[in-house]
Amino acid sequence: MPPRDAPDLTIFITSRDATCDECREDLGRGAWITLGDGGRAFCLACADLDHLAFLPAGDAALTRRARAHSTLSAVVLRWSRARKRYERQGLLVEVAALDRAEAQCLSDADARARRREREAERRGELDRDYLKSFADRVRETFPGAPPEREHEIAAHACRKYSGRVGRSAAAKALDAEAVHLAVAAHVRHHETDYDALLASGLPRHEARDRVAPRVREVLRLWRAG
Repeated sequence: MPPRDAPDLTIFITSRDATCDECREDLGRGAWITLGDGGRAFCLACADLDHLAFLPAGDAALTRRARAHSTLSAVVLRWSRARKRYERQGLLVEVAALDRAEAQCLSDADARARRREREAERRGELDRDYLKSFADRVRETFPGAPPEREHEIAAHACRKYSGRVGRSAAAKALDAEAVHLAVAAHVRHHETDYDALLASGLPRHEARDRVAPRVREVLRLWRAG
């Protein structure tokens, strides 16, 4: 768990057109971004936060539990023209943390309904045929990956959110580099302490450098089969 005095990561929902300063993706209006040094804007994919699930504000108990269970979390803010201030919209948390928090609230019928709605949204975001092709390519390229891991990687990479590598033209052509990037991102989040480093306040590039040897080793083992 991150230290209690670690600063909150913050996501802003833009009120005007935005562009990611790293990947140069045109994000449009209403984009979800985080700000770096010098006010540089980064999409969630480039900020390595796109694996998190959004929990809207409104249920204090669910929010409290999800945040407690999530190693990495980020506050989502939107500017209110009427009130001339940023207002909290909710929280980005790890999917497993949200599932665990919802399980603790299952006696609440509203919580069960929210879970069903969220799962339906997830399913609706996936292009089934493309998802299978992407997963097959992951398994073909990394035969040593743990069983069923290719489906988890494909499901994340192919979600219909701007900036995710699986939605790029190269990925849709099942380009080897695009597949490699998707698997490397998965390894970074699931096979290293990268999220904990981000949550502790370590800058993203420093955290990436620290876990890079472990990422390379896991990719080598998975590729070797």
